[in-house]
Amino acid sequence: MKTHTKMVPVPSQGIIPERDLDKSPVLEIVRLGIDFGGLTAVEDFSLIIGRTEIAGLIGPNGAGKTTVFNLLTNVYEPTRGTILLNGRNTRGLKTYQLNKMGIARTFQNIRLFKDLTVLDNVKIALHNEMDYSAVEAVLRLPSYWRAERISTERAMELLSVLGMQDMAGSIAGSLPYGAQRRLEIVRALATNPSILLLDEPAAGMNPSETAELMENIRKIRDVFNIAILLIEHDMNLVMGVCEGIAVLNYGRIIAKGTPEEIQNNPTVIEAYLGHSGGEQA
Repeated sequence: MKTHTKMVPVPSQGIIPERDLDKSPVLEIVRLGIDFGGLTAVEDFSLIIGRTEIAGLIGPNGAGKTTVFNLLTNVYEPTRGTILLNGRNTRGLKTYQLNKMGIARTFQNIRLFKDLTVLDNVKIALHNEMDYSAVEAVLRLPSYWRAERISTERAMELLSVLGMQDMAGSIAGSLPYGAQRRLEIVRALATNPSILLLDEPAAGMNPSETAELMENIRKIRDVFNIAILLIEHDMNLVMGVCEGIAVLNYGRIIAKGTPEEIQNNPTVIEAYLGHSGGEQA
């Protein structure tokens, strides 16, 4: 069941959960924009996310949502604007550098090492925490085995959060679809992010899997004490789990607010939800 979260305004024309007011925002996006040739794909995009907020970014297909995620992870370099991750400007940094700074993401299309085990998929993502050298690994020195043991224990802990510890020895590609989605999230969490970007995490899921995902998103926020920003077309999931929502249309934010405010916003209803309030893009 969704618990009521009090959202409060902040000076940057955004809202964050009241519980995060005494903490610096995990992510601040100021007037972000990108042009592809003569086409402006995203323009004047500003958003602030509290340190433990579950936030949503919604909008019709082609609105620019995944482009925003690619800008946040520096897959694309913005033409204009500023992105502050944990107070640091991300301009010019590589994607792997941003990951070390605290941002991780999943993708619309699952990207696992499908021929490796579930455990190995997670251990690969723990590379930031590995403290042995290439020489120590080749020679199989005690420091290598110690780090490997710690890595395995940590990977099992992460898998257990989403109830996947019994699947550790299974080949990732053999898992059911919903379990592969969960594994991708666990692998992202293994990089120790302060914000997790979920790109359509419910895509392809049946209603029971989506309900489980909703509970897992809350659990991740509570267990890891991190922020989550998700792109999603499933309105039941968005309205059920998100605390603040931004609506994107033609590359511009047309509304920000709580789920209740977004559901009752005439501009959103006309541009995205449809006049019935239930259309999905």
